[in-house]
Amino acid sequence: MNRRHFLKNSSLAGLAIAPIPGMALANATDSKAQDSGAASFLLEEVTIDVLQQKMRSGVYTSRFITEQYLKRIASHDKNGPAINSVIEINPDALKIADQMDAERKAGKLRGPLHGIPVLIKDNIDTADKMMTTAGALALAGNKAAKDAFVVRQLRDAGAVILGKTNLSEWANFRSTRSTSGWSSRGGQTKNPYILDRNPSGSSSGSGAAVSANFCAVAVGTETDGSVIAPSSFNGIVGIKPTIGLVSRSGIIPISATQDTAGPMARTVKDAAILLSVLAGMDPADTVTGESKGKTEKDYTRFLDANGLRGKRIGIEKSFLSGHEGVVGLYRNAIDVLKKSGATIIEIELLKAVREGVGGAEFAVLQYEFKDGVNRYLSGSNAPVKTLADVIAFNRKNEAKAMPYFKQEILETSNALGGLDSQAYREALAKTTSTKKIIDDILQQNDLQAICATSIGPAGCTDLINGDYDTGFYFCPPAAMAGYPHITVPMGAVHGLPVGLSFVAGAYQEGEIIRLAYAFEQATKSRIVPAFIRPVVPGTERG
Repeated sequence: MNRRHFLKNSSLAGLAIAPIPGMALANATDSKAQDSGAASFLLEEVTIDVLQQKMRSGVYTSRFITEQYLKRIASHDKNGPAINSVIEINPDALKIADQMDAERKAGKLRGPLHGIPVLIKDNIDTADKMMTTAGALALAGNKAAKDAFVVRQLRDAGAVILGKTNLSEWANFRSTRSTSGWSSRGGQTKNPYILDRNPSGSSSGSGAAVSANFCAVAVGTETDGSVIAPSSFNGIVGIKPTIGLVSRSGIIPISATQDTAGPMARTVKDAAILLSVLAGMDPADTVTGESKGKTEKDYTRFLDANGLRGKRIGIEKSFLSGHEGVVGLYRNAIDVLKKSGATIIEIELLKAVREGVGGAEFAVLQYEFKDGVNRYLSGSNAPVKTLADVIAFNRKNEAKAMPYFKQEILETSNALGGLDSQAYREALAKTTSTKKIIDDILQQNDLQAICATSIGPAGCTDLINGDYDTGFYFCPPAAMAGYPHITVPMGAVHGLPVGLSFVAGAYQEGEIIRLAYAFEQATKSRIVPAFIRPVVPGTERG
């Protein structure tokens, strides 16, 4: 989750993870800034379609593609710029790739992900040799007995599970002073654009890995901003689906009300391909039953370069002022929407949500976190079985588990009562009222979607002071409502990407994919990261 918005305002500031000042300046090398890691890579920016075409023609095999990504991770994630986005490599990755190659040779093709390497976030269960820890040392050794539903969907689709990505520990729900992208098990993930900048979270590793071309696509999870914010910070496409479209069973939880897994990719089409595989009804997650008759087998059918023509789109008015670089990108994006045939109506969604919800979201998450984590741990192979056990472990191992920030959110959550609490029920009623707020704005203005800057540009990583707010955070409304949200690159400010968001009503993934794709094709704003090493101004060497 993206904790940032709670820092500014416990109602609408957020769970997103903002970055932080200062850390990498001590590691500055030279003013040339570009790391040798930016040298070309055979699979740089390659799409799923191209990989499939190469495998069909026999130019590539799944094993070859998997080997290329493993080499890239070794040279750029563990060495070179050392992005540190991958927490664990799947020792069976090449074995899976060989199996997919054998099936292809025998004429069996499972679909567009057949033989495609995918990274998944380390809070998602895999019944293999990898651990599932949410980045926490307290869960080290936890090997799941059963795949999460989304992992089973990936395996059935022929994907190669390449490894797991680092994240903000406990999905950034541990401390009020946490640093996004840091976990006690995995350390600090860097932003591949400028290495002292934060990758945001909690799906920090998934966002950085996709952007740095360590995989074809990746899976993240979101409670409030944890897919959208790291996608924006890392210059990629991210989709936070409607709650109920994608199963949460087998995923270490924060909130039964707001949690979901979602695709992270370099293009809208690749994100749509991955979403088509992830979606599905799961008896172990009863909320997915609500998606019956509302999902699509193939979300790529909504890809339309003219998809903005004739659409009515609301734009968040409050983001028309602020940092001039970000506002400039936003205004340019609005011009693109207009030139592409959309009608633009100014709306004030954030103000309406702030007035209607107040600080209720954080209370809901704390109650649901305690309940969900206790349920998950009780049935896991983790050495700890309750949230209280986690807290005790961290205290006993404070030097390693909590060297920079502590665990106030774990402690205050654990002190709360159960989900039968009146305080919980009242807070939940407030947060879910966001559905009506969004529905009313859409209906009263006859809108297909609401559009805004996703989040401001990445701040610096600061392990001493923690995350700070860089503004323009648009994740909470869709997160609390459980509605779909997509971000797509719209440009950069001083070399740091900024995304544009589209939000719509329940199960309108197809509509926002259509709009985002049309914008993407009109702008082509994705920038390949150059792994820039920053310097303190005035200290450059001649």
